[in-house]
Amino acid sequence: MKFTFDRDTMIREISIAQEIITTKQVGEIRSNVALYAHNNSLIIKATDSRVNFETVLPIQLQEEGETTIYCDKFMGILTSLPEGEIEFNQPLTNDNDLAITVVIKPIDKKIKFQIKSMSVDKYPDFSSADDVPYFEVPSREIKEMIEQTSFAVSDDITRLFMNGVFMEKNGDNLNLVATDGRRLSFASKPLLAGVSDFPPVIIPPKILNIILKRAPDEGNIFIAVVDKMIFFKFGNYKFGSVLLDGQFPNYNRVIPDHQERSFQVQKSDLISALKRVALMVDKKAGRIYFEVSDGILKITSPQSDMGSADEEIPCEYAGESCSLAFNYRYVDEPLKVIPTERITFEFTEELKQVTMRPEPAADYFHIIMPMHKE
Repeated sequence: MKFTFDRDTMIREISIAQEIITTKQVGEIRSNVALYAHNNSLIIKATDSRVNFETVLPIQLQEEGETTIYCDKFMGILTSLPEGEIEFNQPLTNDNDLAITVVIKPIDKKIKFQIKSMSVDKYPDFSSADDVPYFEVPSREIKEMIEQTSFAVSDDITRLFMNGVFMEKNGDNLNLVATDGRRLSFASKPLLAGVSDFPPVIIPPKILNIILKRAPDEGNIFIAVVDKMIFFKFGNYKFGSVLLDGQFPNYNRVIPDHQERSFQVQKSDLISALKRVALMVDKKAGRIYFEVSDGILKITSPQSDMGSADEEIPCEYAGESCSLAFNYRYVDEPLKVIPTERITFEFTEELKQVTMRPEPAADYFHIIMPMHKE
């Protein structure tokens, strides 16, 4: 097996493989990246046994072959080398169980690395992503939906069904929903006209965050749901992930039909005030108070042994004064992904759901359950 490749192109692909691979144990086959050199192309595969990654890049091939090498060390070697063409050389052998030394060196430079390889025969099998029924959605649209929901999943491992983002087809709409039982994020876009029905699924956030980071803003993403797997592909990339088991909660019961009161604030004012008040918040409880009255939103941290903080910012509100208690993180995290300059909070009573949404309203929103006051 012998070929040459462009250093920067390889670094881009191996960096994605690093995101997939979770085990760092030397000698564990899942710590390796698999390389298949054929027909002047190099297929790269990585897996953690639940999330799969495959891509292909052009190479100058001298000898075909297949092998796996330790991903982190390979990346370290690549980033240490100068830009340009790199040679990868593994001697041919008939013994698949023998650890063969791979030589990695830049063309026209007196630098040489030697690294042990492992046979691809031991590499975990991938579920095929080729002959499955894909549907097509605009990349920018699905990335917006992932951004508005994936941060709200639960980290409680005893409730695995909440550890992912729920995806369903509702007519021509694609819905994404995430909740941890105390807040809920919802996004819906009419992206599925003409798409065949598929069962609702729960997608682990790891694969969604990789798609969010790696998918282009322009063009389309292809998605397929098959049995207990979901597949994504775009450009030269193919991803697959095992879906989560369980029954997702009936999220429609949480979404209010109507909320009688609302106030609006400038997002930049709210972000700045939250940042300052949060300095005095008990990080474990995370409690802050919103006291809303005519034209003013007062944000307060509870009194503690360390002290307290409060700040007033202007708001659009006319009505009876009201006090709401929140986990400040449940307000701060949606603020990071809502792109509009103004934010609307809708509510009815102090202990019932509060809807946080962009102003003007869009195809997503965030619901927060207020906390009891101390």
